[in-house]
Amino acid sequence: METKKKDIRALTKDQLRDFFVSQGDKAFRGNQVYEWLWSKSVHTFEDMTNISKETRQMLEDNFVINHIQVDTLQRSSDGTVKNAVKLHDGLVVESVLIPTSTRTTACVSSQVGCSLDCKFCATARLKRMRNLNPDEIYDQVVAIDRESRLYNDRPLSNIVFMGMGEPLMNYNNVLKAIDKITSPEGLGMSPKRIVVSTSGVPKMIKKMADDEVKFKLAVSLHSAIDEVRTSIMPFNATFPLSDLREALEYWYAKTKNRITYEYVVWKGINDKRKDVDALVKFCKFAPSKVNLIEYNPIDDGEFQQANTEAIDMYQNVLEANNITVTVRRSRGKDIDAACGQLANKSK
Repeated sequence: METKKKDIRALTKDQLRDFFVSQGDKAFRGNQVYEWLWSKSVHTFEDMTNISKETRQMLEDNFVINHIQVDTLQRSSDGTVKNAVKLHDGLVVESVLIPTSTRTTACVSSQVGCSLDCKFCATARLKRMRNLNPDEIYDQVVAIDRESRLYNDRPLSNIVFMGMGEPLMNYNNVLKAIDKITSPEGLGMSPKRIVVSTSGVPKMIKKMADDEVKFKLAVSLHSAIDEVRTSIMPFNATFPLSDLREALEYWYAKTKNRITYEYVVWKGINDKRKDVDALVKFCKFAPSKVNLIEYNPIDDGEFQQANTEAIDMYQNVLEANNITVTVRRSRGKDIDAACGQLANKSK
C-alpha cells in the first residue's frame, strides 16, 4: 500500500533539521530547504538548486509541497485584481489585490466558505467546507505580492483578512500564517500592516489580546442594536453586542490599540438617526474608527445601499462626537471582487 506523503510545509525548521539528521545528512540542510519553501516560495523540489540531485529526489520520495494555483485571474477597470485560487484538493477560494496611489493591499481568505451566516454576504451562502492551512494563506499573499510588482511596479504593502471565511474560526492557522508572513525568514512584513477582520467572536477576541498579537483588529459591526444586528447577522443571537463590547473592552485594556468598525448602511435597515446614536454609544468606550462601506449587491435585492443623505448623517454625527470616520468606496465591483461579493463566481 502506498504511504501518503506528508506536506513538507507542515514541518517546523527544527523538524526539518531533525529529518535530515535522521537521514544521515547535516542539520543545516534543513535550513536550506526551509528557506526555499518560505522565503523563496518554490513549488517544486527541483527548483532547490543548491541541493544535490540525490537529496532532491529523497525529498520527492518523502514529501509533497501542497501549493496553491491561481486558476483564474480577473482585472477590474479600476486596477483591482481577483484571483480564483485552486487548492491542492481542488477546492477554490478567492483573494483580491486592491491598489491605490499610496498602497497595494491583499485581501485574503481564511476558510473555504464561511462558518457564519451574515445574510448580506455572498460567501455566507457557501457552506464552510474547511479551514485553510497556514501555507495556503501564505501562498495567497505571495501570489498577490507578485501581481502587485507586475501590475503596479511595487511590492505589497498591506494585508487584510477580509476575504472568504471568519478568521477567528480558524485562529491557530491564521496566527501561524501571520507569523510566517511577518518573519524575516518568510516575507518580513510588519504586523502593523496587517488587519484581521472579524464578525465578532468574543472568546477569540479575548484570546487575541492574551496572545499579545501585534496586528490590527477590525470588527464587522453593521448595527449597534441587538435586534437589528441579529436580523442581518443571525449569529449575533449567540454572541450578542454586550458580549462583543466586553471582549473589545478587554482587547483595548490589554493592547491599547484603536478598534476599527466596518459598517455598511442599508436602506430601511439601519439608516435612521437611532442607528447612528446607538453606534456612537457603542464606540465611546475606546478609541475607534468607523469605516462606512459602500454596499455591493449580491443579486436578490433584499439589501440596498442607503441613500447619500443617510451616509452624510452618519458621517456628521460621528464626527460631531469626535469619532474618526471614513467613507470607503468599493473597488472591483465589475468583477465581483468587492466587499461581500466573494463567492467563487469567477468562471
